[in-house]
Amino acid sequence: MAHPKTRKTKKKHTRPTPGKTNPDAAGIDLGSTVHYVAVPAERDEHPVRHYGTLTEDLVELADWLKQCRISTVAMEATGVYWIPLFQILEDRGFEVCLVNARHVKNVPGRKSDVQDCQWLQYLHSVGLLNASFRPPAQICAVRSLMRHRESLMRTACQHLLRVQKALDQMNVQLHHAVTDITGYTGLAILDAIIAGERDPVALARLRDYRCKKSEATIAKALRGDWREEHLFTLRQSLEAWRFHQNLMADCDQQIASLMAELEDRPVEPVPETKGKPKKTHNEPLRLELCQKFGVDLTAVEGVSIQTCLTFLSEVGTDVDKFASAEHFASWMGLCPDNRITGGRTHAAHTRKVQNRLATALRMAAQSLHRSKAGLGDWFRRIKSKLGTKAAVTAAAHKLARILWAMVKYRCPYEPSRLGNPELARAKKEAYLRRQAKQLGFALTPADGAVS
Repeated sequence: MAHPKTRKTKKKHTRPTPGKTNPDAAGIDLGSTVHYVAVPAERDEHPVRHYGTLTEDLVELADWLKQCRISTVAMEATGVYWIPLFQILEDRGFEVCLVNARHVKNVPGRKSDVQDCQWLQYLHSVGLLNASFRPPAQICAVRSLMRHRESLMRTACQHLLRVQKALDQMNVQLHHAVTDITGYTGLAILDAIIAGERDPVALARLRDYRCKKSEATIAKALRGDWREEHLFTLRQSLEAWRFHQNLMADCDQQIASLMAELEDRPVEPVPETKGKPKKTHNEPLRLELCQKFGVDLTAVEGVSIQTCLTFLSEVGTDVDKFASAEHFASWMGLCPDNRITGGRTHAAHTRKVQNRLATALRMAAQSLHRSKAGLGDWFRRIKSKLGTKAAVTAAAHKLARILWAMVKYRCPYEPSRLGNPELARAKKEAYLRRQAKQLGFALTPADGAVS
């Protein structure tokens, strides 16, 4: 038997606790009627408290955090409940860390509001939480109005569908006679129908001279079964559509006034492109966007003025908060979300992210299918290899990287950097010659063409 003094004792292996990087951190669990707040245990006799959601309660919460010498606060992005408290704390000088709820969902132990706020406070104190991106206050104001305008536009489209439904129930096929029922000819005919005109020949005379259909063709499409209940629905739906159009016009004016307050940046000279210049339906707005970004983003194939407006409202004119183009694409969910375990990749699909800018870039990527530029050739090549869905995501990712670099470095778009156009043309010509040879033909250049 070993002597007691020489007996070896086992050492207890305890998990090392990470050092505190944010000792003045607090955590808040948000709710619709009550907020739970946790501060370090040594800062107050009762380190966990709850407050109501009224404005005076939020001010009292901020005063208590000041009393506890708190400098930074972490909270989850829960619906819209975080916005009033976030703004009050930010105005009081706190550094607010808005956290994605997905990053802190694994709370050990039983689930309760008290443990949630304590878990948030602990993770934030040891520096394990990353703040979600939130643009400056001026950009947030533009973003709110842009999203409000989008909701108005969707509601207006619903009323327009009701107009179309009322016409279909009366078998008045106005949409077959004109391309757009909200155009000059379509609105003139709808107003005449609501005013009491039922003669299709008289309604056809209201056509604009630019309309491709003749009066006789339009008159045949306007012979319908007029019913009072459908006419009543038609009148109210058209009035509702026009009312929302007026609201959208007021919203556009407010957005323009907010955009005028943004800082203008020196615009770099845009290099001349070969061929016809890119046509835009709103040149003044395009020039204004160039002044805000300091570069012409619409020079990129597929990027429209609406895409630039979405970029401005969702991100702003500064991308310094994104360390690289990869971080910017990851924020939008346009890159693979690799799941690697044991050295093997089990999943590599993109994350499901609700991002308006990512949606706008995907729509821009779809328009590259008919583009004759380098991006169009690249998109069609990727589409033939990976399919349409993967090609759209890859093209949106490439557009995001291009726009990030243009805004970051204020450099104009250079299509030549995407590849050698002469080499791409030579490869395409060689491919066509091989295909023609397999079919027993020989390609010869046309007169005046460069071989």
